[in-house]
Amino acid sequence: MGLKIIKFIFFGNYFIGLLAVALTIESTLQLKVPFNSLTYYILLFFAPIVYYTYAYMGAKSSINTQNPRTAWYAEHRNFIRLSQLLLSLVCGGLIAYMVISNFQAILHLPLEYWIIVGLVIGMAVLYYGLVPVFFFNLNLRNTGWLKPFIIGFVWAATANLLPLILLKIQSDTDVAKTTFWYFLFVKNWMFCTVNAIMFDMKDYAIDSNSQLKTFVVRIGLKKTIFYVLIPLLITGILSLLVFAGIEKFPLPRVLINLIPFVLTAIVAYSMNSRKKIFYYLIVIDGLIMVKAICGIIAMQFI
Repeated sequence: MGLKIIKFIFFGNYFIGLLAVALTIESTLQLKVPFNSLTYYILLFFAPIVYYTYAYMGAKSSINTQNPRTAWYAEHRNFIRLSQLLLSLVCGGLIAYMVISNFQAILHLPLEYWIIVGLVIGMAVLYYGLVPVFFFNLNLRNTGWLKPFIIGFVWAATANLLPLILLKIQSDTDVAKTTFWYFLFVKNWMFCTVNAIMFDMKDYAIDSNSQLKTFVVRIGLKKTIFYVLIPLLITGILSLLVFAGIEKFPLPRVLINLIPFVLTAIVAYSMNSRKKIFYYLIVIDGLIMVKAICGIIAMQFI
């Protein structure tokens, strides 16, 4: 029973929905801005579930499948189809309600906000190659080394940009783009990028056979760990320490915010050997949840 629940939460992408909400709450507290409406948080939880589940909608049963996640989707395909339909309707209804309720405010959004929303939506659409091929054939999932940076950017935008746009729409609240805001955005972008690179390691053999030039395929497992992941994490730690020194953060706040970086470095080093899929879904994705929780707790020390 316990394993079934774990599979439902992690294979079904419900944990991804929790991550989106947790990161947004973290950035809201860090920026000291008002919280968004309950409608937005419900949409923020359900939308990633629908989006990430889309990739597995075509999963078929096979006794030879080596991917337990694909096998789970094949086994529960009728439930998944119904769930996708219902959650899509819920998301569509929430979006329609928000648009109708704030129509005038949406029309008067500054141009830069429209550009940001268009960029995020464009990346999300191109990630699955949803644009008809008679326009152009581009699937960002197949861009190899660029893919984790795109994933990291979308997650950072979800946590640090979209909530501010919704605040402008729903309460006409303007939030200045301070140096601290830029630091938080880049920190989220790089942290989620490192997380995505580590997640790519589980598909090393498949990507290699498909000639998808991810970091791991291009330079190998160990070089990815020591030449890409560890340097990015060290850069993140040094940036945090320098910025904390400039802004005079209390020591407990600095130490708590360092925890996710240290844990990620430990997990990255452990990637020398092949892991089971639950390691990636629980431990690696769990690092993002740890980061959000540490960020929330650290805000108590101001």
